[in-house]
Amino acid sequence: MRKLSYYVGLSLDGRIAGPGGEYDFYPFGDAGQAAAYLSGTNALYPDTVPTALRAGAGLTDVPNRRYDTVLMGLGTYRPALDAGIASPYAHLRQYVVSSSLDPAAHPDVTVVPGEPLALVRELKKEDTGFDIWLCGGGRLAGQLLPEIDELVIKSYPVVAGAGIPAFDGEFDPTLFEAAERTAFTNGVTLTRFIRR
Repeated sequence: MRKLSYYVGLSLDGRIAGPGGEYDFYPFGDAGQAAAYLSGTNALYPDTVPTALRAGAGLTDVPNRRYDTVLMGLGTYRPALDAGIASPYAHLRQYVVSSSLDPAAHPDVTVVPGEPLALVRELKKEDTGFDIWLCGGGRLAGQLLPEIDELVIKSYPVVAGAGIPAFDGEFDPTLFEAAERTAFTNGVTLTRFIRR
């Protein structure tokens, strides 16, 4: 069965973005550190690089390795839309959970106006050989916590102080254990956790 994998960047206090959706406060280090970090994360998770950035990252001809499907909330999809990009991950099947988007006006993605748990359970039954990437956001991750099998956390050495939490939902302690960890020279750690 396919896994649902929440791959996300976090501040030390568990924020995926600032109060207004900002994410430019994440430190990347100097030019050399940033290049090594991006090269390392892109090598491990090339499927998560937006389609428009794949050529610049040398990923144009790289086939999908881990994911063939991406799931996101409207808050995660909105920055791409605001930039005029209707299909941010054209190399993946794209689902946007939103009760306000008109599916007919967004043909490049599948708009899911209803229950995301039912959708994920159906997607997990597919036999594609690839997993499902939960791209964000926090409210959607909170709703989907019962179905999240894996967390891939890029932990940045910064405290946001306020903002969008990684999980916004009911109190529901859920145990995960670290399966592998990579540290980068810019202070970022990438840890893959699996559900216990």
